[in-house]
Amino acid sequence: MTGYISYQGEPGANSDIACREVYPALTPMPKASFEDAFAAVVDGSADLAMIPIENSIAGRVADIHHLMPVSGLNIIGEFFLPLQHQLMAVRGATLETVKTAYSHPMALGQCRIALKRLGLEPRIAADTAGAARRLSETTDTSRAAIASRLAAEIYGLDILAEDIADEAGNTTRFVILQREPDWAAAGNGPVVTSFVFKVRNVPAALYKALGGFATNSVNMTKLESYQLNGEFVATQFYADVEGHPDDANVRFALEELAFFSAEVKILGVYPAHPLRFARRNKG
Repeated sequence: MTGYISYQGEPGANSDIACREVYPALTPMPKASFEDAFAAVVDGSADLAMIPIENSIAGRVADIHHLMPVSGLNIIGEFFLPLQHQLMAVRGATLETVKTAYSHPMALGQCRIALKRLGLEPRIAADTAGAARRLSETTDTSRAAIASRLAAEIYGLDILAEDIADEAGNTTRFVILQREPDWAAAGNGPVVTSFVFKVRNVPAALYKALGGFATNSVNMTKLESYQLNGEFVATQFYADVEGHPDDANVRFALEELAFFSAEVKILGVYPAHPLRFARRNKG
């Protein structure tokens, strides 16, 4: 497979690394925002998009759950990327000279304890690799950036402290998106079904809508609520379940969900990444 895969960030970002690992034959296409990364697939300039959806330490990635349902794109896979954050600076800087550390809010949140230990003030940047690039354009030895080892290589920065994430199991889960739906086949290994739904405006609607997953022994691994149209009411939900809609228990659960919901939309049915179960068995 040849072509392009879009991602949010700059060369050397963790999303760039994920693109290279999963699709080495595709050319990574950096985009300034998640909206732009989605749009590249919608308009056909990219074949796929690699989008981070959640992190094991910092939680969900803001805005993604809002963007996916309205994008018209379909999830065809997931990828778990163990992260190793590096503290880097320009040549001549040392741990004694640096005072601030720039990075994406997710990366800063994953290194809170380390930054406090090193006495560095966190500063927000648009993305990890972008922070490294902008730092490389200066001679400021009081600034550092938190980014990947690849970013340090690309932008010619020195690594002052290695692997500074607060937890060793720091992992980001990505979803892979394309225009056309492409459901994984049933009975060919573990799969994940992702969907969004809106419950009907009746008492205990959410409890009743989700009851079918419990009674049919369907493992729901993720449930997120978020507001629509600026209202302070959780009117839409995003969920992941283990299993295929063609499996009897998943089919029955989705039928019960639909009965108590105003809308149900399946975003994708795709193979489960091996690290999904490795992390569970380790725990």
